[in-house]
Amino acid sequence: MKEEFAHFLVHFPDMVATCAVLLSGLALGLVAKFLLFGALRRYGQRQDAVLAQSVNRHLRQVSTWFLPALAVSLLLPLVQLPPKPLEVLRRVVETGLILTFAWGLIKTLDVLEDLVQSRYQLGRADNLRVRKLFTQLQFIKKLAGSIVLFVAVGLVLMSFETVRRLGTGLLTSAGIASVIVGFAAQRSIGNLLAGFQLAFTQPIRIDDVLVVEGEWGRVEEITFTYVVLSIWDERRLVLPLNYFIEKPFQNWTRNSSQILGTVFVQADYTVPVEAVREELKRIVQTTSYWDGRVCLLHVTDAKERTVELRALVSAPDASSAWELRCVVREHLVAFLQREYPESLPRTRAVVEAPVAAIGG
Repeated sequence: MKEEFAHFLVHFPDMVATCAVLLSGLALGLVAKFLLFGALRRYGQRQDAVLAQSVNRHLRQVSTWFLPALAVSLLLPLVQLPPKPLEVLRRVVETGLILTFAWGLIKTLDVLEDLVQSRYQLGRADNLRVRKLFTQLQFIKKLAGSIVLFVAVGLVLMSFETVRRLGTGLLTSAGIASVIVGFAAQRSIGNLLAGFQLAFTQPIRIDDVLVVEGEWGRVEEITFTYVVLSIWDERRLVLPLNYFIEKPFQNWTRNSSQILGTVFVQADYTVPVEAVREELKRIVQTTSYWDGRVCLLHVTDAKERTVELRALVSAPDASSAWELRCVVREHLVAFLQREYPESLPRTRAVVEAPVAAIGG
């Protein structure tokens, strides 16, 4: 008991010095973080300071951990401890530094994404090139983040001697393991390869308008394994990446967001087609949904009791086309009701006089 107490007294100054060094490092890191992000916050109040605002938003939290870990690692040579405790402390500090640095790299990808989004606006009407860029950017961001995380975890694990010995032993059976994993993860690997194909051949892109499984929606997110489609009524349709490689689907914005919309009206044979055509032109000229390219009216069918009028109008995008079709349909029906009610669909019946009885 006396020997242990004496040993404690001998090393007590070293432990005090170690705590002082660690606390100094933590305090130095926190002060550096406070000063750095305080300056960024003040500079970010300017409207054109997109980089400062993004760094302050995405890297503020991770810097609370990374900067103290970095300061402690720089002050670690000043620590006076026996070899074994010093080695344990060094491993802990290195592990924290590697993980926080990897976290910072992943959040830096968000900063780069903000810079790209500030330069290229996705909300513009003709945004084909921007959607191509954002689709590739989203996939590359996820891939880079996964690689950073994988490397960071590998560096942490390989810093331990036991894990290194285990890894060396596993390499001897890597061939068999790769075959087993290949069969077990065949679908996952297929989805990953499909993700590369979608990102660079781009049959679909972020914000594309698709009709899939009878549903109309926009591509909201593309991950390594699935695509999220935002349906018009705020539902989400989640589909595997392989779906867009193996099955047909409609892409309304493949080459351009411009689109044609059709409106069908059933009318009586007495309908004045030319008057309806002129009314259609007047209607589209009074709405902002029409892009001025196409405005046509045709008689596309003649049925037993009615004729079918088809109005063909153009719009800058799918949402505007839907609104334009509703406006045209409502106003054409109101026009017929107001000006030509006799041209609305009707059923005719001919009542003949009774034939006189023979010999009557």
